[in-house]
Amino acid sequence: MSIVEMKVPVIGESVTEVTLSEWLKGDGDYVELDEPICEFESDKATLEFPAEASGKLIYVATEGDDLKIGALVAKIDTSVSEESDDSGSTGGGSPAATEQPAPAAQAPAAKAPASEQATYATGTPSPAAAKILREKDIDPSGVNGSGRDGRITKEDAESAAKPAAAAPPPAAAKVKDTSAKTAAPSAAQASFSRETRTEKMSRMRRTIASRLVSAKNETAMLTTFNEVDLSTVMELRKNVQDKFVAKHGVKLGFMSLFAKACAQVLMEMPDVNAHISEDEKELTYHDFVDISFAVSTPTGLVVPPIHNIESLHFADIEKKLKDLAAKARDNKLSIEEMTGGTFTITNGGVFGSMMSTPIINKPQSAILGMHNIIERPVAVNGQVVIRPMMYIALSYDHRVIDGSSSVTFLVKVKELLEDPTLLLMGL
Repeated sequence: MSIVEMKVPVIGESVTEVTLSEWLKGDGDYVELDEPICEFESDKATLEFPAEASGKLIYVATEGDDLKIGALVAKIDTSVSEESDDSGSTGGGSPAATEQPAPAAQAPAAKAPASEQATYATGTPSPAAAKILREKDIDPSGVNGSGRDGRITKEDAESAAKPAAAAPPPAAAKVKDTSAKTAAPSAAQASFSRETRTEKMSRMRRTIASRLVSAKNETAMLTTFNEVDLSTVMELRKNVQDKFVAKHGVKLGFMSLFAKACAQVLMEMPDVNAHISEDEKELTYHDFVDISFAVSTPTGLVVPPIHNIESLHFADIEKKLKDLAAKARDNKLSIEEMTGGTFTITNGGVFGSMMSTPIINKPQSAILGMHNIIERPVAVNGQVVIRPMMYIALSYDHRVIDGSSSVTFLVKVKELLEDPTLLLMGL
């Protein structure tokens, strides 16, 4: 027997531990070289772990285990070939096929192919799917999985919820009186439920928690506010949107305009684009602007950066944002795509936030918070008019950025957004 040990590889410079979030192949399955056998969840992203040899997979770790870099995950018995594995699995059935028993005895043999094709993953929901099925009170055994090796995906769970909700009407029609009498007690039981559920925090959620506490406790964080009249920006988008989409294939959004405005001011104010060393003795300045964008995903908040915003066109930013957001939602962001960033923008307005104090994304020194756009009465040239207004907030590390610099930064961003011609002309 020749055994190849599968160990957690070095993933990134700062990654020391991962969580085995999901097995993609079953214990005892035959795997090919470079075929993904499981997924690791690191501090920054979810990664597939490919087989280092072909052979029979033997589990060592289990789903949910926290593993150090270099820890043993699984073993592969390379002495087992795909042909021998197939013959071994069908060998027991060949005598039955040769003997040609009575028709009644053939029924069990007919089921053999299905059991042979089934793996550890068959009928097993992914973490996201399991949560949905649990909330909908649906038994996973009644759901057909369309994922790899028959695994139940999030989409399977969401579609399975619909027929479950439509099932009660026929029963209600048959026993109208009984259902009417029993409906009230069940509703009362649901209203006064005191059940609790404990779940292990995902590695990403634990990392987010520790970093937020670290930023709160280890920086001299302060937040300053301003408001922006977005009537000109909205008019600009309305006038050029059709031509912009026709030429670039993507819409002109608010985020690219805010990003370009911030990038222009950050180039003028390098202290806001800098970060302090851990020993608080050195400042690192950047002659480029890499803006991280907060993206909400089912597993937590991620902040992938777009590099050299100062040199990109609005359309390039919009395309990159769309691509990063899609990858983030599908847990397909690579470590490289999560690395870097000199400044962060977060948009709580998409969730209806009117005002907030965002927390710095260490080691960066500042983060801009966007909020929802609300039509409010404002005074313009001595007259009260209704304008689309947004509150913006800049949280910053006071060790690096002075109060006057933070206020000046917001004022400059405000001016560029209220008069986009200055932004387009680079003034």
